[in-house]
Amino acid sequence: MFITRPDVKQKRMADFLDWTLSTLSKSSFQTMEGTIAIDGMLQALAQLFKHGKREDCLPYASTVLACLDNCKLSESNHTILRKLGVKLVQRLGLTFLKTKVAHWRYQRGSRSLAANLQVTGPSQISSTPEDLAGDEDEDYDIPEEIENVVEQLLVGLKDKDTIVRWSAAKGIGRLTGRLPKELADDVVGSVLDCFSFQETENAWHGGCLALAELGRRGLLLPSRLENVVPVILKALTYDEKRGACSVGSNVRDAACYVCWAFARAYEPEELKPFVNEIASALIIAAVFDRDVNCRRAASAAFQENVGRQGTFPHGIDILTVADYFAVGNRVNCYLNISVYVAGFPEYTRPLIDHLVNKKINHWDGVIRELATKALSKLTPGATEYMTSHVLPRLLPAAVGKDLHTRHGAILACAEVAHALYSLAAHHNRPVTDYLNDESLNGLKQIHEELFKRQLYRGLGGELMRPAVCSLIEKLSLSKLPFHGHSIIEGWQWLINDSLKKLHLISSTSREKIKEAAVSALAALCEEYYQTRLGETDLRGRDELVSQYISELQSTEEMVRCGFSLALGSFPNFMLKGKLKQVLDGLLKVTSISSRDLSFAEARRDGLKAIAKVCKTVGVKAGGSPSDALCKDNVPQLYNTFINCMHDYTTDSRGDFGAWVREAAMTSLMEITLLLVQNQPELIDPDMCKRMMCCLAQQSGEKIDRFRAHAGSVFLHILHYNSPPVPHIPHREELEKIFPREEAAHLNWNAASQAFPRITQLLRLPAFQYHVLLGISVSVGGLTESTVRYSSQSLFDYLRTIQTDEQPLKEFCDLLLQLFKDNLHNDRVSIPLLKMLDQMLANGCFEMFTEEENHPFALELLSLCKEEIKKSKDIPKLRSSIAVFCGMIQFRGDIRKKILFQLFVLLCHPFPIVRKTTASQVYEMLLTYDDIVDAEILDEVMAVLSDAAWDAELPVVRLQRNHLCDLMKVPKPMLVSKSNQP
Repeated sequence: MFITRPDVKQKRMADFLDWTLSTLSKSSFQTMEGTIAIDGMLQALAQLFKHGKREDCLPYASTVLACLDNCKLSESNHTILRKLGVKLVQRLGLTFLKTKVAHWRYQRGSRSLAANLQVTGPSQISSTPEDLAGDEDEDYDIPEEIENVVEQLLVGLKDKDTIVRWSAAKGIGRLTGRLPKELADDVVGSVLDCFSFQETENAWHGGCLALAELGRRGLLLPSRLENVVPVILKALTYDEKRGACSVGSNVRDAACYVCWAFARAYEPEELKPFVNEIASALIIAAVFDRDVNCRRAASAAFQENVGRQGTFPHGIDILTVADYFAVGNRVNCYLNISVYVAGFPEYTRPLIDHLVNKKINHWDGVIRELATKALSKLTPGATEYMTSHVLPRLLPAAVGKDLHTRHGAILACAEVAHALYSLAAHHNRPVTDYLNDESLNGLKQIHEELFKRQLYRGLGGELMRPAVCSLIEKLSLSKLPFHGHSIIEGWQWLINDSLKKLHLISSTSREKIKEAAVSALAALCEEYYQTRLGETDLRGRDELVSQYISELQSTEEMVRCGFSLALGSFPNFMLKGKLKQVLDGLLKVTSISSRDLSFAEARRDGLKAIAKVCKTVGVKAGGSPSDALCKDNVPQLYNTFINCMHDYTTDSRGDFGAWVREAAMTSLMEITLLLVQNQPELIDPDMCKRMMCCLAQQSGEKIDRFRAHAGSVFLHILHYNSPPVPHIPHREELEKIFPREEAAHLNWNAASQAFPRITQLLRLPAFQYHVLLGISVSVGGLTESTVRYSSQSLFDYLRTIQTDEQPLKEFCDLLLQLFKDNLHNDRVSIPLLKMLDQMLANGCFEMFTEEENHPFALELLSLCKEEIKKSKDIPKLRSSIAVFCGMIQFRGDIRKKILFQLFVLLCHPFPIVRKTTASQVYEMLLTYDDIVDAEILDEVMAVLSDAAWDAELPVVRLQRNHLCDLMKVPKPMLVSKSNQP
């Protein structure tokens, strides 16, 4: 680029630098133009000092550094400018220093993985700083500008952007490699100052990157490891709360990079004093870190240390389970990998301590719950440590001040106590062998302390309630000796209060509290009420059941949901003699009235509770309806389930009645299979037929998820053989349509697979009506794939019967009956009109079009007119217009009636309806050329196309009447309101 003559080269460089520095000093990064100019100048200077000869650049380095200081790029908001500033500073620093490799740096001798893995092989001798001390170059003066350069790079390590910190870290590494040992050690000390708890996560991240660069280059001497390793161990668990989330994942990731770099940089002997600490910290990060990138980084660093160092305890065994890909699933890490790793004594306590110290108080509730489950899994391998150290630490934390710590500690106490019980039961020992009196008293006092301090209120209570309910469940399952203690009444109060206040709890926590309370109630009754009730006290049972039944009529939907599921969770001894009352109460919850029309969730949970209660009490054909399922209450249950399968209530949430239908199908299947296994004679043929027909209808409807559920239930009942369900209509034909070997692979979610099968049920008389009802909703739906495959399957079926008069007549009668039954039911009538339009367009009724005034056409016309009478529903009106135009293919006087109806719609109050009618009639006349005489066709078409059908009604009416005169159709007459009845 420069002429080779030295004097010319120097002059060109001087001129270039003068111009660059002048431009740089005049520009400001406060404007876009200034930013662009500074960007270009910095890039040019960075390239110059990178590729230029040191002796040529050195005379100008001080001037450039001074100019750079004046620009104050560290105050710029532009990341790229700050990065270029750091890059240029490090290039200037390298220009000030001689180009040489520091002979004091640490150099590892062996670089062979195979040699490191040979435990008994000869060790390679590494070159230590002491061995090379004699090779140290003579001292030379360090320019005073270096202090400024290092200071700017250290500031860059704390920058808010990663790319700036990364560039500064690389600069620190390159610059330190040219400094004398003493000054380099000062730089390392300055880097370590970044790891102060007064510093932000940016400083910690930049410090980790710098340490990794120094270690990778051999500039971090072994003597410094005792200062560096504790810092890195802290960085591996760095997690700072910021509002509703936390920061620090980048710090933990960079700390893993430091450990990875150390594995390559040092001899095993140098890291030997720190092996156990580093190995434990890395495996903890690989298994328990919240972020998948950190878990994988830790696993990679662990693997690198196992390969390069060969001193990590059980490294190869652990890597077979906790490799880079296995740690990708967080649940698997907590519940499976951690248990395997804890099987090695070196890692057991570190894993447990980390969960107790760092994870049960984590800001993320999911992590807290996973941590407590992990503690439960780890308990069998460290029983003594859990009972003597962990549980005594958890009990005070369970009533502490910090909300998250309290929540996690309560869950942990529950899980550990239940794990200890399971261990005791496995060895046929009482649980008190593991839980002493102090621990038992601590577990009892958790609820009492929280109640006394009113910690069940407010947002904090939304965490405490499910946590303590989980504690109640686990302690009840653990059969702790609390029988007859007042704590049982306190627990019962909490369960009742939580269920009564569900409507006051936020929607995000409501479901969790409901499930936790119901589970706790079931366990509490099973363990602590059965013995007491079995002796004398039945009054308490009766009061509790009566109280729960009365709450089923609450005006709050969530209260109904909670107490319905609570009744469903009662054990058999609680329901004995009370079954009729319980079922009557639940059946009222599932009924629809004007007051509770929108209570779909209550109806859903009521159906679930009915099924649970029935499975609990069992079946006894000749028994009492107060004690078991019998011939007196089975028909009532089936009627309830089948009625709920017709729940299509909607609101702003959409078709939320689908929740009820789904629960009804599931409950119906459970009750049916329960009866089949015990008293199949209780299944009435008519009930079975209604059940299968309703399931078939749901299997042909438009919502994929619920269609799939209905299809699954339908096939499960059909193919159940232990013993088979009796009275299924057309069983042989159904088994041919749905072979047992193909049922498991049929994807009901895919319309392309479901509808070709379900349409075949139209051939079976018992299923025709219900299947056609389900399919018509799909054919006239909105989802493209559902409409395409459902209509295609329907037309495939119709093609097989459209030349056979009797089957086609039966199908048409069925279609008309379906229309009659659903008049003014928009959920069915609008899709049905759309389906009729498609059927008419595809010539499905061609056989009937040859006969004049066919009864089917007359009846269909009458039903369509009735459907749209006084309607203001535009989609319905537009669908009916298409049907009228399609019916014009029928011959006889009906054509005049159809045209009359279309001309009525030409003067509809809504302009969009008038325009749609004109357009559809125009297309109709083009399609069917025998409707209008040829001599007036052009004039009729001109009126339809040219008239302004969205004009005022008197103007439109003149055009319409002109069409009536041309086509000899009676003119529709206005009906005055005074003459209307």
